[in-house]
Amino acid sequence: MLKTLKHTRRRIDYLVMHCTATREGQHITVDQIRKWHTNKGWSDIGYHYVIYLDGSIHEGRPVTRIGAHVRGYNKHSIGITYVGGVDHNLAPKDTRTPEQKIAIERLLKSLKCYHPKAKILGHRDFSPDKNNNGIIEPFEWMKACPCYDAITEHQNI
Repeated sequence: MLKTLKHTRRRIDYLVMHCTATREGQHITVDQIRKWHTNKGWSDIGYHYVIYLDGSIHEGRPVTRIGAHVRGYNKHSIGITYVGGVDHNLAPKDTRTPEQKIAIERLLKSLKCYHPKAKILGHRDFSPDKNNNGIIEPFEWMKACPCYDAITEHQNI
């Protein structure tokens, strides 16, 4: 579990929220996610932080290293995922526990102290604006992740 927040000298433009796309209530660990990602040929877990169902915050890839969580945006971002994000039928659902919501808020506030200009977005907010109206709408999402509106929910951080 994370004891102290690590700092990076990398320029951080985005704090990106993700979900693990695992079933509601299913306990998943950093080591399990790391194994999934390294089995894909990645060098490590793609996320910098993982938030368990109980709200505990765990370090994934060190923030000093570029993550692997949003293609084209990893160099200047920090990836945060919460365990969950789909219902028992694998349909997208905001499955965050109350403890996870508190932990996400706490982590984002701490990270904003180090990176005050960083925008908080969800993975889905990096989808292309296919109709060029300036808004990423649900029909344009490449994926539903993080299965909640991160921009609106965290706008006051």
